[in-house]
Parts: sequence; structure tokens; C-alpha cells
Amino acid sequence: MAALLFVHAPRTILALLFLVSAVDGFWAMATGQHLIHPPVSPAGLLFEQGLQASGFFWPFLKTVNLVGGLSLLFNIAPAFGLALIAPVMATIVLFHIFLNPQGLPLAAILVVTGLMLVVAYRDRYAPMFR
Repeated sequence: MAALLFVHAPRTILALLFLVSAVDGFWAMATGQHLIHPPVSPAGLLFEQGLQASGFFWPFLKTVNLVGGLSLLFNIAPAFGLALIAPVMATIVLFHIFLNPQGLPLAAILVVTGLMLVVAYRDRYAPMFR
């Protein structure tokens, strides 16, 4: 029961969030329209447009989201998947703190589920700190 609550549920929640983000991003690249695009502040919109205008970063970011999300969802090297999306999660949290405060509930979900998984996979990360 503890594994379900502290590992499987947060892993699934994070996986679905990142998969939805990846699908929406690829859809927007292909069609010019987002499937899901919550309200964004003007500063947040400028930041997002800058990432998209770079030409390379937006597809790279959405590919990282897809690979990390699939890794977590299918429980294939989930510690690697979490490590892959950790910098993206940090950027999302900082984005919502500084540029788009209406997204703070999402940032809180990322922080809580991410920390739960870091604790769950701590034995896999321990060698990096030796």
C-alpha cells in the first residue's frame, strides 16, 4: 500500500503531466494551436514565445518531456526518467514563481511528486554523491 501511495501514484501523476505537455507541444508545432494552454501572464507568454522562436529548444524540450514521461509511466528506468525531467521541473517551478503565479498549484504538484520520487529512488542517486 505504501508503494502505491509514495511511488506509483506520484510516478503516474508526473508521467501524465509530462506526456500531456509533450503531446500538446508537438501538436502546437504541427498545427499552430495548443490542445491545452492554461492562462499565461504576458511575461510568461514572452518567455514561452522565446523558447519556441529559438527553433531548436522547443522540440528538444518536448522530446525530453516525452522520454521522461514514458520512462516514468512504463516504469522503465524511472530514476533516469526523473533525472531527465528534473531540470525541466525546476524551470517550470521557477517560471511559475517569477513569471506566471497563477500556475503555482501545478508547481506545487511537481515539487511534491518529484520529491516523493527522489526519496523513493534515493538508492539509485546515492552513487552520484560519493
